[in-house]
Amino acid sequence: MTKRLLALFAAMAFILSAAAKDTHHAHTAPHGGTLVEVGEHQFALEFVRDAAAGTLTLYVLDGHAESFVRLSARTIEAVLEVKGRAEKLTLAAVANELSGETVGDTSQFAAQADWLRREGEFKGRIAALEIRGQTFKDIAFGFPTNEDHDE
Repeated sequence: MTKRLLALFAAMAFILSAAAKDTHHAHTAPHGGTLVEVGEHQFALEFVRDAAAGTLTLYVLDGHAESFVRLSARTIEAVLEVKGRAEKLTLAAVANELSGETVGDTSQFAAQADWLRREGEFKGRIAALEIRGQTFKDIAFGFPTNEDHDE
């Protein structure tokens, strides 16, 4: 009986320690893009590239990447490193008649650049972004994977 209790306690301790170590929450990007965590699991940014159009679209989402979060910003500035060169990208607010989003009250931002037609791999940084009254600084990300920049 004592051996069984010890084995049970050992198994429970193992399970609890494994659960405590799993602090990373995996979420699915709604548009199939690259998710970037902002804050301590407060918000997420999703980056989606359309190679044919040469566009990069950014969606602002809640921490679970389930609901859109509207911003009053008209643009979001990003600096991208593409094959060793710096590219500045201004993502402009996008109005969406279906969702009722307007410039100045939207969760979607987009930019077009010819180099986005050719280049699908880069690192980026947003110097500052205000979301729901909080300013987040120095948001780093990788594209198409964000492995190097996960917090």
